[in-house]
Amino acid sequence: MEKHVDVLIIGAGLSGIAAAYYLQERCPQKTYLILEAREAMGGTWDLFRYPGVRSDSDMHTLGYSFRPWMGDKAITDGESIRQYINDTAQEYGIDGKIRYQYRVTHADWSSEEAKWTLQVEVGEDKTQETFSCNFLYMATGYYDYDAGYTPDWDDIERYQGQLIHPQKWSDDIDYKNKNVVVIGSGATAVTLVPAMATDAAHVTMLQRTPTYIISRPAKDAIANWLHRYLPSGIAHQLARWKSILLQMYFYLLARWFPEATKKGILELIQEELGEDYEVEKDFLPPYNPWDQRLCLVPDSDLFKVMNAGKASIVTDTIEGFTETGLRLSSGDCLDADIIVTATGLVIKLAGGIEMTVDGKQYDSSSLVSYKGVTYSHLPNFAQAFGYTNASWTLKCELIAEYVCRLINYMDKKGYVQCTPIPSDSLVPDESAVNLTAGYIERAQDIIPKQGHQTPWKNYQNYLLDINLMRFSKINDDGMHFRKANDPVPPAKGEF
Repeated sequence: MEKHVDVLIIGAGLSGIAAAYYLQERCPQKTYLILEAREAMGGTWDLFRYPGVRSDSDMHTLGYSFRPWMGDKAITDGESIRQYINDTAQEYGIDGKIRYQYRVTHADWSSEEAKWTLQVEVGEDKTQETFSCNFLYMATGYYDYDAGYTPDWDDIERYQGQLIHPQKWSDDIDYKNKNVVVIGSGATAVTLVPAMATDAAHVTMLQRTPTYIISRPAKDAIANWLHRYLPSGIAHQLARWKSILLQMYFYLLARWFPEATKKGILELIQEELGEDYEVEKDFLPPYNPWDQRLCLVPDSDLFKVMNAGKASIVTDTIEGFTETGLRLSSGDCLDADIIVTATGLVIKLAGGIEMTVDGKQYDSSSLVSYKGVTYSHLPNFAQAFGYTNASWTLKCELIAEYVCRLINYMDKKGYVQCTPIPSDSLVPDESAVNLTAGYIERAQDIIPKQGHQTPWKNYQNYLLDINLMRFSKINDDGMHFRKANDPVPPAKGEF
């Protein structure tokens, strides 16, 4: 097997397969491999197997622009998404470029050699192998695949029932006719509750604070109509742009008119649950819409199981665990046969790979995001990181397009190294991920920063990013290039 390639892609999920597709199409002269730490492709959609796991955005935008989503449901289940990723990789011959159970532990850039050298553990016995590449492309996602976040609750060891984190769900978990408490209020919790309520005796969603929740049809009637009467390629692009523009419209509406948006969301929930339900208690967060991601429920499934008496929401904090359940700060107790801790993720950038530049390890919090593609002082490097306010894949495809532009530009000009270097006047005082969600707040000491203007600012806006990624200058003031015979510049940044 080739141990040196032009581009190494780390991770075979949605963004890794997209990166491979664009490299094949736009840089056909380049060799590449995908190293995947797990035993199968799919990333998130292969890892998560909890009941009801599904997309929280429509497949016309979560899916690829180059391969139409032909499923009947726009909001679909995890198994269908995993199959879509697998089918895409097979259709374009990408599956043959993936090496499974290849876990990268360390990557070092050598300016003298203008290449990355990676230390890799292979298989269950962790055989050590070395790979190298001219360009390193991280498609590892943003969280720790090995473990989710569980708070340090008092007396947790007293609980005698099953305690499960959704990230560790297994097929042998039996919740039929059992009382279940799901701790959390995010996308995982609102997915689990209606899915488990079908067979459980009762499911209680215990939340510390509410989340904004909106319902939309699982099937996109307009998109399905387009696919019924138009060629698939045209229908796909129309459906995709319809979803993109509507999502942008509602996001901007929420940010510009937060009070009106809050009111509108609560009125819709009141209609779902009836006039006697105190919706403000359980559905009005102490922050504005899109300070954190909104939660989507398809076809009102959460509200339907609540109306049927199969599920309920309790807004309270946990004082501690008992042998049979939870003791709440209000003095109430919740008994449960099973407690599911849908309490969030642990951020892990670049798959937790130790990275060094000319032997010096970098401090990730000192880095500055460049175009949302790479970071200051990291040569020949890209990281796929999707939108926080739209489908992940939209941004990841634009990043893949930009990386191909960058690689082709370097070949044309004879450059062997590209390094984003901010000016001394840049003041990066804002997190590169501008959400107030708990998992982001907990990781502020490792998340890179961003500036206040292009190319050091992440706009979270697809239309602005199209211009930035497809049409902006490659050789702007932020990106510095070097040819093979040029002197090696001294390392900069905080390492």
